[in-house]
Amino acid sequence: MNQKNILVLFGGTSPEHEISMASAAAVIGALGRHNVIPVYITRKGKWLLYDGKLDNIQAIDWEKFGTPTVLSPDRTHKGLLRIVGDKVKIIPIDVVFPALHGRDGEDGTVQGLCELAGLPYVGAGVLSSALCMDKAFAKVVAKSLRIPQGEYLVFKQDEFDMPAALKKIRYKLGYPCFVKPAVGGSSIGISKAKDRKELEEALVLAFKFDNKVLVEKAISGREIEIGILGQGPGAKASIPGEIIPDGEFYDYDAKYVKPDSKTLVPADLPRETVDLIKKYALEMYQGVDGRGMARVDFFIDESGKVFLNEINTVPGYTKISMYSKLWDASGVPRQALVEQLIELALE
Repeated sequence: MNQKNILVLFGGTSPEHEISMASAAAVIGALGRHNVIPVYITRKGKWLLYDGKLDNIQAIDWEKFGTPTVLSPDRTHKGLLRIVGDKVKIIPIDVVFPALHGRDGEDGTVQGLCELAGLPYVGAGVLSSALCMDKAFAKVVAKSLRIPQGEYLVFKQDEFDMPAALKKIRYKLGYPCFVKPAVGGSSIGISKAKDRKELEEALVLAFKFDNKVLVEKAISGREIEIGILGQGPGAKASIPGEIIPDGEFYDYDAKYVKPDSKTLVPADLPRETVDLIKKYALEMYQGVDGRGMARVDFFIDESGKVFLNEINTVPGYTKISMYSKLWDASGVPRQALVEQLIELALE
């Protein structure tokens, strides 16, 4: 592939801001011979472009050294509008690489802006991004595809009644159960509730992050993840990996803070289980009209039965993230993976 101008978007307004920074650092490090155009989005939503060295983007004082910029929705521009005083300079862009996690990043908003701008971008389209970002809607798709998943309930804030919800959860799902914001990622706002008091606290916490909350029956067993790369009939699944959290479940601390959480790649699974997980992962990916990439997560209970957990259209690229680990073990190292994602965007 010839050298391209790659716009890498990172930071953002979601609670996953710091994780996005780490993901972008890994992506930029893998872009090699391409011309990287880094744009940092502040927690308040300001877009800033930086021209200096990118050895450590997390150490840069973006507010001090970055210059304001916006992605033009005008298709005749096909690029960034850099604003310096009363002058505007157009910087041409070939491909947008959103290394953004959570709201305003992987929920279809940035993807829609790229569509307006007429620019190729890495990852899922507008509808697929929005659908997969909302775990409750994604479960509806999984149900229509007859992919096994655990029992769950959905609650909306504008019609929420705590006593009624506690009673319904107790009788339909029981304890323990997991409570999570319907829209979100990186396990932020997720709790495991083992009794009524913990459940009430978990619901209050989850509603701080979204106005819709998902409550799932706990499945005791193993946590398995698998990567998808490609689009249409050409999409392929990686080998599966296993998460062994340092804690009761793979929450934010277990992922990014605690040193003793482990990942096993490949997961030690029977061949028929691996084949079944790949089958379900690809069916879900095709069902949501996946494009470019995704990570699909599963549970395997103590009897060996496989259950879908969720699908993520912008998986993390950090040094500890599973997506790149899975593909590296499948014969596609990080730099080759990023190159393929750019090629898929251009297609």
